Amino acid sequence: MKLTTRIFGEVEIEDSKIISFPNGIIGFPDLKRFTLMYDSEKGSDTIKWLQSIEEPGFAMPVMDPLIVCPDYNPQVDRLSITDIGELDDTEMLVLVTVTVPHDLKQMTVNLKGPFIINVKEMKASQTIIDNDDYPVKFPIYDILQKNKENA
Repeated sequence: MKLTTRIFGEVEIEDSKIISFPNGIIGFPDLKRFTLMYDSEKGSDTIKWLQSIEEPGFAMPVMDPLIVCPDYNPQVDRLSITDIGELDDTEMLVLVTVTVPHDLKQMTVNLKGPFIINVKEMKASQTIIDNDDYPVKFPIYDILQKNKENA
C-alpha cells in the first residue's frame, strides 16, 4: 500500500506492518490503523512515529519508555486490553507519546497513557495507568542528552 505522509513523503507500507487499534487512540477514536516508522537517514530510532494509515497527515512521535525511565513497569488493567489478544512479555511492545515543543529542553513523554502492542497479533490499545507514579509530562531532554554522551 502506498501512503503519502506529512513527515516521510510517499512510502510503501506492507500489510504485515499495520497495527490495528480496535478502539482507536485517545482523542482520535476513528483512527484505528497505524504503522511504526523512523528516520533511518538520521541513524536514530530512539523516537519513532506512529503513522496513521487512514489519515496520512497524522503521525505521533513515540518511544520506548525504558530509554528514559529504566524502571518503568506500570500495572496495566488486563480487562482494558483484552481486545488485543493474549499477551506475554516476549510479544509485547510498550510505547509512550513524546511531546516535542519549540524549546527542546521542555520535551516530555506521557508515562500515564502507554500504547500496549501485541506484536504477534499486530493489535494494540492505549490505556491509562491508574496511579500517580507515572506523570503525563515526564521531562526527558536531560536524560536523552546524558544517554547520547554515554553512547
